[in-house]
Amino acid sequence: MKRILAIASLLVAAWQPAVAQKAATRPNIILIMADDLGYSDIGAYGSEIETPNLDRLAKEGLRLREFYNNSICAPTRASLLTGQYQHKAGVGFFNVNLGLPAYQGYLNNQSLTVAEVLKGAGYSTLMSGKWHVGDDSLYWPNQRGFDRFYGFIGGASNYYDIGKYPEKAAPVVLVKDNKKLNLEAGKYLTDEITSNAIGFLDDQAKTNKPFFLYLAYNAPHWPLQAPEETIKKYEGRYDIGWDSLRARRYARQQALGLIPAGQTISPRDSLVPEWDNLSYEDKQVWKRKMEVYAAMVDQMDQGIGKVLEKLKALKKDENTLVLFISDNGAQGGYTASGRRKPQRNSGPLGTAGSYGYQEQSWAYLSNTPLNNYKNNMHEGGISAPFIAWYPKAIQGGGIAKGTAHLIDLAPTFYELAGATYPKQYNGVTPHTLAGKSLVPVLLGKEPEVARGEPLFWERAGNRAVRKGKWKIVSTYPAYKWELYDLDTDRGETRDLAARYPDVVNELSADYFRWAEKTGVVDYEKIKPKGGFAIPGADRVVAANQ
Repeated sequence: MKRILAIASLLVAAWQPAVAQKAATRPNIILIMADDLGYSDIGAYGSEIETPNLDRLAKEGLRLREFYNNSICAPTRASLLTGQYQHKAGVGFFNVNLGLPAYQGYLNNQSLTVAEVLKGAGYSTLMSGKWHVGDDSLYWPNQRGFDRFYGFIGGASNYYDIGKYPEKAAPVVLVKDNKKLNLEAGKYLTDEITSNAIGFLDDQAKTNKPFFLYLAYNAPHWPLQAPEETIKKYEGRYDIGWDSLRARRYARQQALGLIPAGQTISPRDSLVPEWDNLSYEDKQVWKRKMEVYAAMVDQMDQGIGKVLEKLKALKKDENTLVLFISDNGAQGGYTASGRRKPQRNSGPLGTAGSYGYQEQSWAYLSNTPLNNYKNNMHEGGISAPFIAWYPKAIQGGGIAKGTAHLIDLAPTFYELAGATYPKQYNGVTPHTLAGKSLVPVLLGKEPEVARGEPLFWERAGNRAVRKGKWKIVSTYPAYKWELYDLDTDRGETRDLAARYPDVVNELSADYFRWAEKTGVVDYEKIKPKGGFAIPGADRVVAANQ
């Protein structure tokens, strides 16, 4: 018996270093997502906005020309967190319940979060920022696999507490590990999201586990609010207007290799006025909008730099994968009848009491050179910058086509972490993962995802399918498909539907098979009557926004 115990002790002693070694070699993962950031809004994708930390990650890492999201906040986050199409995860429309399982407005139990799977594989799971996939406390981050959480639960938030202003508003309500708290007066929410993420990393460093950090900034989502010292950096930078700046961004994108030679640029938005035709007074208002917007992106980049500094201080930078994306394209908002209605204001644009929007004219710049905006399935609505940095494995300076999607992130993380996606979880059979691992693309072995099946989109009646070079798209309330060859016409300037009806029919049939399998229903049957409220947003959103 003593001999058996001795052998067992030796086996345990041998196994423990092996476990520790495995934990040390598995990568840490940081997933950073911006909110309403356009395709060209960072320096590495052509912008004049100062983003030195993201530019550094791009220079030392990999960029993708084509990375897709779900066109709007909550559906994007549902796919990001679960590796499922958003309807399969229960968030087919938004974080509101429309009465069907695919549209219940919060993550279902069959769609495991990345935090749940990685936690089961021995990772610490951390989140700081915007949640937006379940308002009830039963579905908050700590109940869906995250060890630590700081941030806000709903879809929008002020960046400052504004209780001292004449038009008194509710405090900025936040949550930290299931306990509600208010944002302190004078604090800027972007900075607080960064600070709490860094605090979580400090605490986590006391363990011997690898970590997963989901850093979900709400910048540069409205309201436009930023520290005045950062805004001042951009005074005068937007005096030449969106027309000239869009041409400059496009030229930079070509020089960087993001837009291949011969590719198209989307046509001019007829609802965006020519800058030179604006009055002097109008130009002053418009310039300030983009100065504040740029400052919000700049402040976010500063926060990312602080997180990178913390990684280096903890000596974890070489073995950490950092991914950066945006949840959708920049937000438009114009219609044939005019601009969006302004919201309340209790202070100058950019200050704590203001409630400005970027608006479509500047969003036209942000989405350079792509067509359309947030909540639309043309390229400007569903395309995001994508940067992957992993010093240990990714060769610096690369640009790949990619043609990747949010649903690909979960299988990528599981492959890198050596995590097994469970067949059973708390008595539930999880949905099969919908995406493909990006590891071959990240490591330079493949230029794009070898998917073997199309990509699909539907949200509020807007629909699209991407299959190889072909893309069909329709915009609610129309049901007519447009067809584009994205290999040569990513600007979506030439509708080829009449020339290639067989292609349209093939992709349309693919769409309806996917819709039936995924729980998608005709939007006319479920759309909210009279719009719906976004918590914390001080506004009601139309049903098709």
